[in-house]
Amino acid sequence: MEKLLDDIRACTLCQDLPLGPRPIIRAQKTAKLLIIGQAPGTKVHQSGIPWDDPSGERLRDWLGMSRDVFYDDRTVAIMPMGLCYPGKQDKGGDKPPRKECAPAWHEKILANLNEVELTLFVGSYAQNYYLAENKQKNMTETVRCWRDYLDQNIMPLPHPSWRVVNMMKKNPWFETELLPHLRQIVQKII
Repeated sequence: MEKLLDDIRACTLCQDLPLGPRPIIRAQKTAKLLIIGQAPGTKVHQSGIPWDDPSGERLRDWLGMSRDVFYDDRTVAIMPMGLCYPGKQDKGGDKPPRKECAPAWHEKILANLNEVELTLFVGSYAQNYYLAENKQKNMTETVRCWRDYLDQNIMPLPHPSWRVVNMMKKNPWFETELLPHLRQIVQKII
């Protein structure tokens, strides 16, 4: 696993990225929880620490998890769809994760994560890639059907950016049903 992580961190598949390649990943063979998100933002690119931003604070709150536990890669593996910061879109926000990244690295990483008990697909990019035809018509509906995925040891979540606040207000089940169940599962795992 260490050799694979070294190879990933040395990857230059996307040399044309605006801030250059800097793959961000955390994983050890013993991880019990796998978080697959979208791609690092500028702050994460600078720090080299995944979810090291307000979205990460919200995600840790959803999980009921301290920073220390969240960043213990022996317990929690963090693998975005695009391992490097993809740059800004002209209309605002970040560009989507680069399409070549997941096919290049994900299978190799997943082959080393044999103890994962729950995988979180955080945001539509992860859900579209991994759930494919098993996803619902949109991300909110996929998350609404979270119980349907539990027998596969997966749970879809929205991306925890500031934009999710409106979705949470319109869908109170997220906080009253999904989050308590998620926290219970996570506590059992860790």
